[in-house]
Amino acid sequence: MSEASPHAERKVPPTPIPLTVLTGFLGAGKTTLLNGLLKDPALAETAVIINEFGEVPLDHLLVEYVSDNIVLLQSGCLCCTMRGDLVDALETLLRDLDNRRCRFRRVLLETTGLADPAPVLHTAMSHPYLLLRYRIDGVVTVVDAVNGEATLDAHAEAVKQAAVADRIVLSKTDLATTSQLGQIVARLRVLNPAAPILDAAKGEATPDRLLGSGLYDPDKKIPDVKKWLAAEAYADGHQHHHQDVNRHDEHIGSFVLSTDEAIPAGTFDVFLELLRATHGSKLLRLKGIVKFAEMPDTPVVLHGVQHIFHPTARLDRWPDDDHRTRLVFITRDLPERTVRELFEAFLGIAAPDRADRAALTDNPLVPFGGR
Repeated sequence: MSEASPHAERKVPPTPIPLTVLTGFLGAGKTTLLNGLLKDPALAETAVIINEFGEVPLDHLLVEYVSDNIVLLQSGCLCCTMRGDLVDALETLLRDLDNRRCRFRRVLLETTGLADPAPVLHTAMSHPYLLLRYRIDGVVTVVDAVNGEATLDAHAEAVKQAAVADRIVLSKTDLATTSQLGQIVARLRVLNPAAPILDAAKGEATPDRLLGSGLYDPDKKIPDVKKWLAAEAYADGHQHHHQDVNRHDEHIGSFVLSTDEAIPAGTFDVFLELLRATHGSKLLRLKGIVKFAEMPDTPVVLHGVQHIFHPTARLDRWPDDDHRTRLVFITRDLPERTVRELFEAFLGIAAPDRADRAALTDNPLVPFGGR
């Protein structure tokens, strides 16, 4: 048998598998939505991760055990239990996929009703191996139209689930009064101006409208950044909230920063590092496209959840005629003015009573110790 050529082609890394997070507060109707989705042929070859089979009454018969904690459903979907460790569940799926014990093309992860989506996103965005094999496709949040107002009033986690969603599914709309429906929709639009709100009772929560909300579509050569950013929805971010300081909504803000100016990569990195070091826990989500001075024709896309940032991706070209840097922020207890003034200081936009870039970066008291 001849030896392999030293110039043999390297193995091409597999295409990252889209990972969709399904969240929503206790009783919102996540399992009902999941059961409906699993009956749709569009979700064939999907792996579904749930916390425990016993807690989630799936309508499907479990027809075949693939491994210790993976079963094959009649729909052609795999179902995997997650006994506390998401990393283990995701790695187990990959191991069985690579060993050809199972087959799937996407993953749908149902969180517990009390879950903050951020740690789930952190796991997929910061684990070195999972980062290579999975890509965040989006967050789908289910909100109960009847009890949603009371849930948002009582639970900060429910507000965060709605604020960071890429898609919102409104359940039990057929049981809600016209007033309840109007109030919950208006409130969700303030909390999350960009996420489409889909009515489950009207059959709007279909796979084609829920999935594929991430940046990358493998069927397209250039991503639809405009749709992913949805910056226009946040441009009028100064929406009027009910001025009730006890309301969890009052802590959530969303806004866009933009500039035509090409930004030196080093300048932007220091801005981002300072922002992350001082306000990371308050950055619920940050999405953006950036024009760097060094390579203005090939923009960079970034995505962060709190203090964790996905490695940036450089595009081959601008996806449309808008060549501005645009940064979309969803924050908790972080005023737009604070971020805007920091950003403008790094861009060199002078303002009275505000530190300039040199004062921020050369100051030994800043979190990362100055330059």
